[in-house]
This record gives sequence, C-alpha cells and structure tokens, in this order.
Amino acid sequence: MRSIKIAILIILLAISVPNAASAYGNGSYSLKTIVIDPGHGGKHPGTIWAGGKYKEKEIVLDVALKLGTSIKEKYPDINVIYTRTTDKFVDLADRSAIANKAKADLFISIHVNAAKATSVHGTETFVMGTSKSDANFELVKAENSVITMEDNYQAKYEGFDPSSPESYIIFSLIQNTHLESSLELAEIIERSYGKSSPIKYSRGVKQGGLLVLWQCTMPAILTEIGFLSNKADRELLITSSGRTRIAESLFNAFCNYKASVEDTDSTGDSAVIKDNEEVPQEKPAVKPQKKEPAQKVESTGKEYFAVQILSVPKALKKGAADLKGRKDAKMIRANGVCKYIIGNFASRNEAAAQAATLRKEFKGAFVVHIKDGKIIK
Repeated sequence: MRSIKIAILIILLAISVPNAASAYGNGSYSLKTIVIDPGHGGKHPGTIWAGGKYKEKEIVLDVALKLGTSIKEKYPDINVIYTRTTDKFVDLADRSAIANKAKADLFISIHVNAAKATSVHGTETFVMGTSKSDANFELVKAENSVITMEDNYQAKYEGFDPSSPESYIIFSLIQNTHLESSLELAEIIERSYGKSSPIKYSRGVKQGGLLVLWQCTMPAILTEIGFLSNKADRELLITSSGRTRIAESLFNAFCNYKASVEDTDSTGDSAVIKDNEEVPQEKPAVKPQKKEPAQKVESTGKEYFAVQILSVPKALKKGAADLKGRKDAKMIRANGVCKYIIGNFASRNEAAAQAATLRKEFKGAFVVHIKDGKIIK
C-alpha cells in the first residue's frame, strides 16, 4: 500500500511538471536560478578518512561555495541559492524542496566518493533513474542512507527503505521527466572534469534512484568529484588549490550548459567544450583491438524525431553488447559524447510510442529532436 501511495505521488508530480526542454531553443529561455547542494553536513559527515581528519561535508561545502561565487561574479543576474552554507544537517527532502520553492532552473548536488578498494578513483555524475548496476546501487544506498538520521523518516518517506531494491522500482515512473536536460548537464560536467579538473579520469554518467534528486522539478544531477579513499584523488580533495580547480571545472561546465540551453556563445569561459574531444579514460592493460567505424546519422536536412537509447564517452563497435543487437541504432556526436538513436518519426507522439517499447530494453530511452543530423533543443 505504501509503495502504491508513493507511485501515485510520483505520477502526480510527473504530470504536473512541464517539460523544461520545450522552452529551450526558442530564444526566450534563460537560466535565472541555480541551487547548489553541498552533500551531508552537521551530524552526518559523509565519507571520512584518517579517523575523521578529512570529511566529505567540509570538502563539498568549500567546492560549492567556490562554484557559486564564480557563477555570481560572471553572471550577477543569476540567483544562486545554497541548501547550506555552514556545517548543518539538512534533510534530503528539504534540499529538493528548497529548489522547488525557488522555482530553480538547475539543481547541482556535490559529493565525494569512497570505495573499499583504494585503487578505485575518478569522477562520476548521476541523474535520476533506476539502474541495473550493482556498483551504482551500492553508491545509491550509501547516499540515501542519510535519511535514517532524519526525524520520523519512515513516515516522511512513506516507508522507503534505502537498503531495499524493491523500494527503487517506483523511481522508473519519473526518471524521464527532465532526463534529457539532466543527461546533457551530466555529460558536460564529466567532459569538463577531463578538460580542467585535476582529477581527470571519468567513470562516466550514470543513473540511480537518489532521494535528493527524485522530487526536483527541474534538471538535476549529483556529481561525485573524486574518491577520498584513493590516495591520488585524496591529495587533491584535501587541498584548497585542488578544490579550487574542481570548482573551476564545474563552473566551466555550467557556462557551457548555459550557453547550450540558451543557444548563446560561451566565448570567454576558460574551458569551452568542443565536439570530437574524448573523456580521458584509463589506459587498458592490453593493446585494444582496432575499432570498426561507428554508424553515423546522415545530414539529410530532414527534421524528425528519434529515440535516444544510449550515451557513452566513446563510439561503440558494431554489434557491441550495449546495443543489445539493435542494428538500426545510429550514432550522433553531441558535446563530444556519442549518443545512439533509433527511428525516424514525423511526430514526437510517434517517437514517444516507440520510446515506451524501447524502455523494456533500454531503461533510460527518451525522445530527441533531430535536424541536419544534429540533436536540437
């Protein structure tokens, strides 16, 4: 019964929220308000190291404030709101409520990662959604477990159990509300890390049922800026200079995302992202096999709708397992990321019907608008 109540709540939320992407590209859309969320705080330190000498809550607060300061300096008309500016605990539900009340255009939650294996390192950025990955689920459980420190959390979250896989099934109902815009921001962030962050190895863009994102009525992401459990990452995370460079890479990503959704020029940013650049990846232990050329969408000049099924940093080989046997999948480069699409539909409704079918195989499938071989807003 509780799961049904939550599902109904989510459906109502999803249908009451207009699709922000529909406002993009019409020349009138602009980012007015951004909410920056430093994770954890107060009684919940988040990830810790060296017996508590280094705390996630302190690292992410510093990065968040640096990011917000840079945005205000370059764009004084943008309203920058923080979920916290001091060492205090804020309920997860209250973080999204702050953004919703402010009618924010963007929500960025900043966190630091940790793993049992100290060799694991790099950045990764999450958007709202369900995931079949055990690794993703472990991180999601860790981030969501903070609700157990909230007063009366069982009633507030309608019996949600952060350790139960069943509790996450309902998230699939709203994962596409702002998925397109959230994915675009997440991809730009991961590429910006590779361009200007001292922690250049990208673990990619992922989906997860993160409570801090699930009630946000705007594009929202959670970014893990590095692993405190990894020596190389930690040496950068614990220094002011390292955190400044990480904040700069987030700021560059914000500038590029702003230019993208407002259809303006981002000239003047210190790291403008260009197509055909690749996210830095770890070098493989053995020499990789020569890749076959990826399929590409022809620039026919025709305007149509399609379904995006996948987004990856590098082009896949034909017949790659990630494509699940779909020989009709074609590839488009956007913001330097390889996006795979299926179909050629005259109307969005036709594409949406196909997307519903494709989601049985590709959980994050959603409709995109194509013109001259490019994804447009």
